[in-house]
Amino acid sequence: MRAERVAEDVYVIALGHGPMATNAYLVRADESWVLIDTGWRRDAETVGNATEVLLGAGSRPDAILLTHLHPDHSGAAPALARRWDLPVHVHPAELPQAAGKLLPRYANPLDRWILGPFMRLLPATTRDRIVAAGDFTGTVRDLDQISGPPFLPGWETVPTPGHTPGHVAYLRRRDGVLITGDALLTIDLNAMGRRRLAGPPWYTTWHRYTAEDSIRTLAALRPEVIAPGHGEPLCSGAATRLRAFADQLGTR
Repeated sequence: MRAERVAEDVYVIALGHGPMATNAYLVRADESWVLIDTGWRRDAETVGNATEVLLGAGSRPDAILLTHLHPDHSGAAPALARRWDLPVHVHPAELPQAAGKLLPRYANPLDRWILGPFMRLLPATTRDRIVAAGDFTGTVRDLDQISGPPFLPGWETVPTPGHTPGHVAYLRRRDGVLITGDALLTIDLNAMGRRRLAGPPWYTTWHRYTAEDSIRTLAALRPEVIAPGHGEPLCSGAATRLRAFADQLGTR
């Protein structure tokens, strides 16, 4: 597995195949490297090795940043944080989820109707083991909303709540590169994986209408490159296609 160039100093690590596939990104700014999102827990070795192939054997990024704390984006973060002795940075509103517990105020439909009831059926020892495996409160740090993302001069943190309360995207304004996490996808997971611009999968989204507002926020930025959490990066006609998509929200 190798990181593939998306834009100047931006590389994607495409992880997995089918509906469970996700993307992690390596970004260079000046002399620093940052990993944005980490994939599932099983992806830790793949992401770590691909990172060291790009940066050089024995090298490590300067920071790990997350768009949000869902396991397909943050699952490998604890192992990578230990591997490189780095903290993991997230929006402050995401911090309560770092303990690995299902919290009612963060719950999405999948949590409420499937995962929550399933967890309650498990023996307490099994439930505690699952929660402990997803707990990385000792390594997580909050993103400073004023100074911008750490080790990424020239980049901005863009709040994009809705999929989760503290979801963020990352924007390099000088050339319009936008790393969107699950706020905006190029594969429609609500429509059998059709390749097109789409919002997050609604069955894992905390508040749908807030998520749609965040898509309108991203459209107003007129990005030239959309680097999504799922699907292939969109490097041509991104601003026009995103504007058209945002204009039709709520009309389907």
